[in-house]
Amino acid sequence: MAEQATIERTKQAFAQAFGGEPDLIVQAPGRVNLIGEHTDYNDGFVLPLAIDRGTVVAARLGGSEIRVRAADFGEDDRFTFAERIEDAPPGDWRNYVRGIIAMLVEDEIAPQGMQLAIAGDVPQGAGLSSSASLEVAVGLAVAKLAGADVDMTRLAQLAQRAENEFAGCACGIMDQLVSARAEPDKALLIDCRSLDCKPVPVPADAAVLIVHSGVERGLVDSAYNERRQQCEQAAGHFKVAALRDAEPAQVESAEDLDDLARRRARHVVTENERTLAAAHALADNDMARLGQLMADSHDSMRDDFEITVPAIDELVGILQREIGEKGGARMTGGGFGGCVIALLPTERVDAVAAAVRRDYHPPNGKPPLIHVCRPAAGAGAL
Repeated sequence: MAEQATIERTKQAFAQAFGGEPDLIVQAPGRVNLIGEHTDYNDGFVLPLAIDRGTVVAARLGGSEIRVRAADFGEDDRFTFAERIEDAPPGDWRNYVRGIIAMLVEDEIAPQGMQLAIAGDVPQGAGLSSSASLEVAVGLAVAKLAGADVDMTRLAQLAQRAENEFAGCACGIMDQLVSARAEPDKALLIDCRSLDCKPVPVPADAAVLIVHSGVERGLVDSAYNERRQQCEQAAGHFKVAALRDAEPAQVESAEDLDDLARRRARHVVTENERTLAAAHALADNDMARLGQLMADSHDSMRDDFEITVPAIDELVGILQREIGEKGGARMTGGGFGGCVIALLPTERVDAVAAAVRRDYHPPNGKPPLIHVCRPAAGAGAL
């Protein structure tokens, strides 16, 4: 859930832009992924959790058009039909908002006229899925204004389509689904083919430590879409629907597969195995096993999928050294910058954070941003 200051900022933005009180206020959280990277669009498995940062939307029915105030940018948008803004820069907030509204219009659960004020506290460019948080929050607010009892999995699917078709990022379903369906104090093991979600309790004495590397990333501009294309080509080579259906031995023994395609495929098929094993380790409170799986995941992202950067590798190394066998650390998110996640005993947080501040020097020259949290609840009304 977003912080109280963000909720108040949203209310103030609504009053300033539209006057009076909103009909309702909703929130949707950002997320961090424990393990399972670039597996979601390969129909595989992921193990994310919601964080205590998110997007808040204050909404009211009325008028003959849709008016939107984005408090974080001091910008407005107004439209009658939710068409994509073709000349908008990559990542423009308006296309995320217009995208999810357009999807709801297709499902006939969007009112004709409304006012929306939006504010968020998920750091942008950090790999914590501010975009999915925005899409799910707006989607939930609009559906509630329409009086629709929208299924949260369906809402996540519409939000994913909005990101694919309006924002231009070929993301999988993970970010939107965990934002919509997360449970407090639990990670969510998601089967990205069936969309089955299995809550996995996070031990009560464990803390989630998120450290921003100081390297900003932008998925639309990065090699994210390129990696997805490479995975689809590898799946085509094996004549399977997605790399989820390929086996490690099959990948290693394929004589006519070039080295790049083999490494991309090897990451995905082994990451799926690691993710399922990590869910068992987490449920059993086997932090040493979980830590090893997280380390193997990071090595695979670095060597086979090639989505880490030197600063990220350095930061992960510091965290792994300090945590030892009592937890683990790895890069999280689409890659090429963003955040590192660590799971460790709560009693070790201060000492580990102090080591990061002492030994890690972000490329942007600023002190490292460190956030400590427990798994939060998914989207809902406030």
